[in-house]
Amino acid sequence: MRRVRGGQEARAARAVGKLLGVRRAGDRDGRHGPRLRRVRLRLPPLRLPRSRRGRRLAVQGVMALCVLALLPATWMRLGAGDRVGTTADAPAGEVVMVFGAGLWNGRPTPYLAHRLDAAAELYRTGKAKVVLVTGDNSRVEYDEPDAMRTYLTERGVPDDRIVSDYAGFDSWDSCVRARRIFGVDRAVLVSQGFHIHRATTLCRSAGIDAYGVGVDEPRDATWYYGGARELAASGKAALEALFRPDPHFLGPQEGGVAEALASASR
Repeated sequence: MRRVRGGQEARAARAVGKLLGVRRAGDRDGRHGPRLRRVRLRLPPLRLPRSRRGRRLAVQGVMALCVLALLPATWMRLGAGDRVGTTADAPAGEVVMVFGAGLWNGRPTPYLAHRLDAAAELYRTGKAKVVLVTGDNSRVEYDEPDAMRTYLTERGVPDDRIVSDYAGFDSWDSCVRARRIFGVDRAVLVSQGFHIHRATTLCRSAGIDAYGVGVDEPRDATWYYGGARELAASGKAALEALFRPDPHFLGPQEGGVAEALASASR
């Protein structure tokens, strides 16, 4: 096959460029090679329906999508019912359960620290005998439960009253494992206000008689992000509550909670 050279090469490149909507660096004088400079993509303009009926249908469609997006979050709130309050409202029980919320340089994030502060308060006031910390330890360098344990012992909770769940990869996994692996059938849950309704509903769906304590936080960017994230997370949670899948890792039953309760009764 004969190669196209010189001016023929430039003309061929320009012809292809016109078809693709591409401009070359040497389009003006043809002295440069066929190097492509930029691509202009033209998207069709967004046009609203012209008729009144079409606009009405469009608005109704948007409203329907909004309702569908909010339904799971509404179900989470209704599922929790009146079983969400403060540390002062929480009933006395045996187990308080704290969900992981990330680490910074191996230490609990401020949100997680506030959860742990509430759990320590419940222990000090006699409303809980054992603290179950549940979080992510899927990587060697990332260990939420041990960081949570260290934080609690620094605030006066005895080490033998803390039980660690190293496979609490999400809220559903934490709830299911608390019931099926650690034998918890009644617990006070601690999390932020935007998450506690979902956590309470999921744990109740997993078979735990749960009461949720919502930790107050300032309305900062993190809080608004967490609230927005709940809309997506609630959809996943609704499916989990309906179909009740096994957690990512189940494993054998553990007697840590029973042993800690026995130690507390001595």
